[in-house]
Amino acid sequence: MALKQAVMMAEDRDVLIYFDIKGIEVVLNDAQDISYPTFPTSKESLKILMDKGITIFACPACLKAAGKSETDLMPGVKIADKEQFFSFTKGRILTMDY
Repeated sequence: MALKQAVMMAEDRDVLIYFDIKGIEVVLNDAQDISYPTFPTSKESLKILMDKGITIFACPACLKAAGKSETDLMPGVKIADKEQFFSFTKGRILTMDY
């Protein structure tokens, strides 16, 4: 649902996606393509978002905890950058969590 919501919001809003903890598993090169009825698959949603130029971040500490590195991330997914993140939020922390 979070990816579907991000795609809908990206139509006319700025969107940044931050994957942490178990979410890291969704943005790995070898990630399972998760699907549910009436929703685009996880890989379809990520491609739509990347094609729109949406920033997709992976938590570096969570990536390390999962035994993975930056080379394990799907193309287009970036290691979270503090300055870029806080520039996007204008210093505010905004959360929508699923």
